[in-house]
Amino acid sequence: MTALPKRQQNRIERERRILRAALKVFSETGYSGATMDAVAVEAGLSKPTLYQYFQSKEALFSAMMLGERDRMLDVFEHPSPGGMVEDLLGFAWDYADTVMRPDMLSLARLIVGEVQRFPEIGRAYQEVGPDRLLRGIMDYLDGQRRAGRLAFEDAELAAQDLWGLILSAPRTQALYMPDRQPSRAEIARYVNNGLRVFLKAYSTDPEGDLAELEPLIRAHSVKQVDHDS
Repeated sequence: MTALPKRQQNRIERERRILRAALKVFSETGYSGATMDAVAVEAGLSKPTLYQYFQSKEALFSAMMLGERDRMLDVFEHPSPGGMVEDLLGFAWDYADTVMRPDMLSLARLIVGEVQRFPEIGRAYQEVGPDRLLRGIMDYLDGQRRAGRLAFEDAELAAQDLWGLILSAPRTQALYMPDRQPSRAEIARYVNNGLRVFLKAYSTDPEGDLAELEPLIRAHSVKQVDHDS
């Protein structure tokens, strides 16, 4: 693989730094309170340099949310050789590891707090975050339906079920009880059960897929213990 030119590498790294700074600023001040000045300071750049990368706060917010979405959808856009069950487990944990981060939870709380006064903030967050993520899930599930692996009539409802089953309860609790962050074991309890319920409801071979899921769950649990120790 040919290495990127130094100038291009620097631009990519600077853009990543800006997006990290933006997430910190947005999660601490909310959308309405965030300013391009504050992001420039956090990123260690001048304001004119920041505007070379993103021309407005709206563009910066969209790029930040799309980056998070892309990380969560990576396993669906680049399926694993292991197949659907492994992909679903991989997505569930990529999703959990993203939306349960303190900065992402803080951002979500602040957005919820602002939508009454600024409805456009809620629409912007929904359009570039949850709505785009939902469409990515729908595309993947629809592909599995065409391949004969899943059976459903409404791709949106199937995607909403997957989304809700794997993490809805612990995320809701974490949103409204910031001092009560669930442990990895607690999150795993919901993720694993949610995938079992989803496969029972939608798989064309639920017994086979559930039998495939269990060793993957055990392997992920062992890997997580090794990572934490």
